[in-house]
Amino acid sequence: MDTPQTAAFPWLTVLILVPLVAAIILAFTKSLHRQAKAYGVIVSVLVLIGAVVAFASEFDAASAGTVQLAETYSWIPSIGVSIAWGANGMSAVMIGLSVLLVPLVILTADSDRYLRPHEAESGRRDAGYVTWVLALESVMIAIFAAQDVFLFYVLFEAMLIPVYFLIGNYGGPNRKAAALKFLLYSLAGGLIMLVGVVAVYVAGPGGPEGFLIANLAGAVTGSETAQMLMFLSFFIAFAVKAPMFPVHTWLPDTTEQAPAGTSALLVGVLDKVGTYGMIALCLPLFPGAIQSAGTVIMVLALVSIIWGGFMAIASRDLMRLIAFTSVSHFGFMVMGIFSGSETAMTGAILYMVAHGVGTAALFLVVGYLAKRGGSQLVTGYGGWQRVTPLLAGTFLIAGLATLSLPGLSGFVPEFMVLVGTFEVSKVIAGIAVIGVILAALYILLPYQRVFTGPRPAIQVPDLTGAEKTVAGVLVAAMLALGFFPGPIIELVEPVAQQSVAFVSETISAAPALIEGNLA
Repeated sequence: MDTPQTAAFPWLTVLILVPLVAAIILAFTKSLHRQAKAYGVIVSVLVLIGAVVAFASEFDAASAGTVQLAETYSWIPSIGVSIAWGANGMSAVMIGLSVLLVPLVILTADSDRYLRPHEAESGRRDAGYVTWVLALESVMIAIFAAQDVFLFYVLFEAMLIPVYFLIGNYGGPNRKAAALKFLLYSLAGGLIMLVGVVAVYVAGPGGPEGFLIANLAGAVTGSETAQMLMFLSFFIAFAVKAPMFPVHTWLPDTTEQAPAGTSALLVGVLDKVGTYGMIALCLPLFPGAIQSAGTVIMVLALVSIIWGGFMAIASRDLMRLIAFTSVSHFGFMVMGIFSGSETAMTGAILYMVAHGVGTAALFLVVGYLAKRGGSQLVTGYGGWQRVTPLLAGTFLIAGLATLSLPGLSGFVPEFMVLVGTFEVSKVIAGIAVIGVILAALYILLPYQRVFTGPRPAIQVPDLTGAEKTVAGVLVAAMLALGFFPGPIIELVEPVAQQSVAFVSETISAAPALIEGNLA
């Protein structure tokens, strides 16, 4: 793999530290508490601007397959641990997604019914929520920039802390149970991965920088069984995070109780750590195991696509419905990653971005709806398009994006995944098309029940100014990804090409990961 290109200025360190330091200042400065929302928006917008400047000025899109903006600092050299940051094209788009969504979530935090504070404690409550969101932003940027396996693991576990408090302190009536279930599932996956992290260092080249991904790629030795066990330790943790069937059950319970903004960040960004890790760690570290496990994983991905679709159709809680649609969509991503096709993997990475935008929009809009109607249940509504046309329109556009309507964000990545998978296995690709049909049902039926019909006997305001801003930005992003996906594809395609080529070269006996197994 290419040598990381050292940064002239520590941009990634700055982007990581700014929201973290801002969160600490807000937590301990009572005079800022009543301006917490404005403070959070300003800080997160500055981080967004900083990210744009950093990548526009120092990131070479022509070399997007190479890790750039690299920084390496010795941390615990005796066991090979470094603080190493860097970004290739995939890292860049995921960091971009993170810094885009955070200010939008903070801007309309008070539009979530679970964040309606008591008058006497409004400042403290707002400050607590914004503090944890800013801390989470720091961790999100860091984990997508991490170039050391041990550092990645530490961040993988660290991101549980802000999410746990965002759910447990600010969620619905069963928030404590949901937060605990999220924590237990995530900790279990993390502990399994820890075994693999230790094994990778033992089986790798070692030395003071023995955990650097660049040093471990293609250098992890061991028998076929040992390679498979190490791979599974990472894959299981990522499958829980993604989430994939059958380790997905924490997600619907979590999103049902979490604030809408928390769900938008959790499913829109953090769950992508699972699919991101499969590409950034599993493929370069365990290419031999990929060949053996690829077919089984694609079948599991196929089950996730179908299962998630049917469960979404059966859901009556809108937040649970969106969660199950995500189980289905993550199935498409994982299928593309392990197909062995450059086209499908490029589509899978693009899918991560498109799904993040569309699903975040759905969660936030349902939060706006529930704040007005007092319920997340489909049965609690009817005819709301007549009283909240902008809210209804935003829901419909986001829903159509998730069901991959041409011209919106979901179409190109899903098409690429299916086309690339078809080149490898016509059977799997053919069955996966059922997921596209199910998507039309689980989006259009709820829209019909919630927003169409006679005018309801209720007067509620449509989207506020801040909510219109958020909706406008997300709709614009969905349209941009639908009509002009080229710039993102140019950033992520070299990563897909390099990943597939690296695996193919390492296991030269097989021209593709699983080519022909199910053709």
